[in-house]
Amino acid sequence: MNVLIIEDEKPAARRLNRMLVALGIKVQQMLHSVEESLNWLQNNEHPDLIFLDIQLSDGLSFEIFEEIEVKSAIIFTTAYDEYALKAFKLNSIDYLLKPLDEDELKIAVDKFKSNRPTKTEVQVNLDDIRKLLINPVDRKFKKRISIKVGQHIKIISIDQVDCFYSENKATYIYTSENRSYLLDHSLEHWQEQLDPEQFFRVNRTFIVHINAIKDIIAYSNSRLKLILNSYNKNEIIVSRERVKDFKNWID
Repeated sequence: MNVLIIEDEKPAARRLNRMLVALGIKVQQMLHSVEESLNWLQNNEHPDLIFLDIQLSDGLSFEIFEEIEVKSAIIFTTAYDEYALKAFKLNSIDYLLKPLDEDELKIAVDKFKSNRPTKTEVQVNLDDIRKLLINPVDRKFKKRISIKVGQHIKIISIDQVDCFYSENKATYIYTSENRSYLLDHSLEHWQEQLDPEQFFRVNRTFIVHINAIKDIIAYSNSRLKLILNSYNKNEIIVSRERVKDFKNWID
């Protein structure tokens, strides 16, 4: 039985490792970020079981599923409340609430052992999970962004934004005025602030505005290439795992 821990808090990862060792389970590897996990999973055989934290140091762990086909059973470890945990029940994915309890961990492991699935692609509806992680009744989305430009503060309406993008570990917006501006927070942070009716995360690097899309072109490996009204610095490719959700979004 091969087990992987993906947890950005190293003390929590070590504690989970000790708890699993006490159950006679040897952990193959401990990883601490989305990027590190993607690199490892792309270059190693997928384990039988992954203990996966939701919030990692460089984004939500759901991004891993957007990039690769994970062929392991998943047990999420999370501090989210009971309301949010409905998401995992919808997808038949087990979860453990932090701080982890030894008895609950044993029950989860025994459940996995007794119903051990064959390795297959884990089907995760990312949008459904994200919607359940927040209460949509109380949710207010960004309508404008204030940016410091030299000694000035510029206010940009969200409708002027063609896209948000990451480059060299920094995050930017590109506007309909053909200007780019550096932002203070990560792409993941901004994704949570944006109305999903208007903006879509097409891959790990880009979030695009629906009104900024000028053309959609069939691309290799069942992907799509986007042409925006203003932004043209780099190619914008809808990742293969996101194509279905993207098509539903534009409809």
